Amino acid sequence: MNSIRVRLGVLGLALLTGLTTPTAASAAQAAPSPTVEEQRLGKAVPQEILRRSGFDTVAPRLARELGAARSYAEARRAVAREGARLWRRAVDRAQGRGPAAGDLSRDDDRPLYWARLGMTREVRTWDPEFGLTDGQRATLLDELERTSRGQTTIGYPHGKGLKRILLTGFDPFTLDRDIRISNPSGATALALDGTVIETADGPARIETAVFPVRWQDFTDGTVERTLRPYLPKVDLFTTVSQGRVGKFDIERTNGAWRGGFGDNDNIGRTETVPVTDPASQPQWTTTTLPYRAIVAAETGRFPVYDNTSVTEIPAGGTQPVVRPEGPTPGSTARQGGGGDYLSNEIAYRATLLRDRLGLHDRLPGGHVHTPVLQFGAGNTTEVTDPEFVRNRLDIIAQVRAILKAAAEER
Repeated sequence: MNSIRVRLGVLGLALLTGLTTPTAASAAQAAPSPTVEEQRLGKAVPQEILRRSGFDTVAPRLARELGAARSYAEARRAVAREGARLWRRAVDRAQGRGPAAGDLSRDDDRPLYWARLGMTREVRTWDPEFGLTDGQRATLLDELERTSRGQTTIGYPHGKGLKRILLTGFDPFTLDRDIRISNPSGATALALDGTVIETADGPARIETAVFPVRWQDFTDGTVERTLRPYLPKVDLFTTVSQGRVGKFDIERTNGAWRGGFGDNDNIGRTETVPVTDPASQPQWTTTTLPYRAIVAAETGRFPVYDNTSVTEIPAGGTQPVVRPEGPTPGSTARQGGGGDYLSNEIAYRATLLRDRLGLHDRLPGGHVHTPVLQFGAGNTTEVTDPEFVRNRLDIIAQVRAILKAAAEER
């Protein structure tokens, strides 16, 4: 109600003074409220994770930088700088460089997630004296998202004899079910970014990035924008996400369908995956990862499956049908091997991009689903425990071994 009275007061003043041309300040939009995702920051678990990792200083630092900015240009530089700093700090922590700054295990991906949300909340609610348009605020948020996710720092050394691998992970999700959740795919991205694995054919460098669990970001093309410059230059890529309990899946087929499950902003979408040039959009895309070699390799303690099952509406049909051996000709997608959520969608988008770039026959790429990261038996309240850490470390190590097996088959 207070905001309504303020708006009425401003309107009355404008009418009384005959104001016709808005100033820079009045043209700017009022700062929006935090998102559903950002509002979870106030809960006890996120605050504990930030405190026990030392990442509770990240958002306040950005707030000070924004407070010192005297122009939009200065603010944009500060946001880009602090976003990149957060990514580097999270990678360094995961890979054992510098002080741990807390008692959470270094492999934990959650400090990055919650610290980033603290930063986006600062940008979203910032109301500078010089004014900020909706477009400028959106650009600042986009800059922060990209830099703090490793999307702007993907790079490989020049020279021959070095294979190039690109891997993507995800933020934690289903946080209203259990706000303590960690995503092993995001932890893997932090642990492997910039690392080199030795294969039978020589060294292979891994570069990584992390993506949000939000439908709108995918609609806006974040996957294609990030991957397009690099797919023609790499020797192997894999998108990674958390899947089923106790097992890895190499997903054979991806479907062009969103099943409507709520994202991290509690928004659901039920529709065909929206892409550019929908007239040429296929219902299905397929992996080009060497799935037989991966499944046959000794990669770790979790079993690895070649998952061929999909759900389709057969040609001429009206009802969804499960097809254990994959889609039939002319069918309409309802679930890929990885389901109908954003893990299926990132696999679909990445492999469709591969195909549209003419790389299907020469670039191995697809999706790996990790086991669900589980807490120790009986732990329903603590943010970590020894079994939880062991499970995450084992998943990270096994993804690395899967990459090695795939790279050696190239």
